[in-house]
Amino acid sequence: MISPLAYVSPKAQIGKNVTIDAFAYIDDNVILGDNCHVFPHAVIGCIPQDLKFRGEETWVVIGDNCVLREFVTVHRGTASKGKTVVGNNNLIMAYCHIAHDCILHDNIIMSNCTQLAGEVEVDDFAIIGGGTLVHQFGRIGAHVMIQGGSKVNKDVPPYAVVAREPIAFCGINSIGLNRRGFTPEQIHTIQEVYRIIYQGGMNTTQALAHIEANVPASAERDTIVDFIKKSTRGIVRA
Repeated sequence: MISPLAYVSPKAQIGKNVTIDAFAYIDDNVILGDNCHVFPHAVIGCIPQDLKFRGEETWVVIGDNCVLREFVTVHRGTASKGKTVVGNNNLIMAYCHIAHDCILHDNIIMSNCTQLAGEVEVDDFAIIGGGTLVHQFGRIGAHVMIQGGSKVNKDVPPYAVVAREPIAFCGINSIGLNRRGFTPEQIHTIQEVYRIIYQGGMNTTQALAHIEANVPASAERDTIVDFIKKSTRGIVRA
């Protein structure tokens, strides 16, 4: 299932039931999981576009059931993390770029021409609209929806919908949450947490303290609070 017109390094580790189409290029130090499909002209595992890279041994690790469409590029890691990781069940559409040391979790959709700079982290079930640009070291939370053409220069907290220019919080991804089995009570908790953060008239530190004191503990509340506490770039604003 590997085209004779593709290049696959003998040092690459290729899983079972993998399809690699003509003119795809799989370099050294690539681990590609089972049931993946790499489309024509995708390039996986080239050295990073980072001037600090000194030829150290680094990797690209791609999980199972991933689709990498035409002209996708996934670069190896650097000494920073040692590897670029794409998890399981991810759809990476045509012309997307995943730079060095990015970490993508599972069930992510990156629409055409999305560009992730170095050391970006994307959590489960995020959907990134076409032509989106994500600043280096950015974090995108779970179950997020990002409008196409966005310039993401702040962290995007879990369950959010973000859009506009400059990028802004536009509500929660209630349609996606419903489709994934979140209960009305869980969705209400998420809405209440973000109402306090974005409409409560408090700074972020005050809002988080208020949430922890007044919103009953839950996985959804704690996921949002923990994400924001760990954010180094700050989150998108209203």
